[in-house]
Amino acid sequence: VQLPASGGGLVQAGGSLRLSCATSGRTFSNYVMGWFRQAPGKEREFVAVIDGGGSTYYADSIEGRFTISRDNIRNTVYLQMNSLKPEDTAVYYCAASTRTLLTTLRGHYDYWGQGTLVTVSS
Repeated sequence: VQLPASGGGLVQAGGSLRLSCATSGRTFSNYVMGWFRQAPGKEREFVAVIDGGGSTYYADSIEGRFTISRDNIRNTVYLQMNSLKPEDTAVYYCAASTRTLLTTLRGHYDYWGQGTLVTVSS
């Protein structure tokens, strides 16, 4: 399963970006899809997750600012990021899990993309 993420870039604090991850798998709707991020010098952390039916869960740090969604026809998952803060600066990764339940654990994800860099300036 290929998971190329796109949409990252440089944005000022308070701005918005929309990340996309278009997968190659035929069974995209069966995957639980997650977004993670890794800031310089820090561990990769959970951001948001969505299952095939559209149920979602978010990290407390981004609750209310980010929205995860998916298009099962286009095999794409999105992360709409609003009210960005400098502390949101990180490489953002798309990941796919074959589990049926929402999960925030990195070890539960079977496939990972190469990441896209988001830089938020103050």
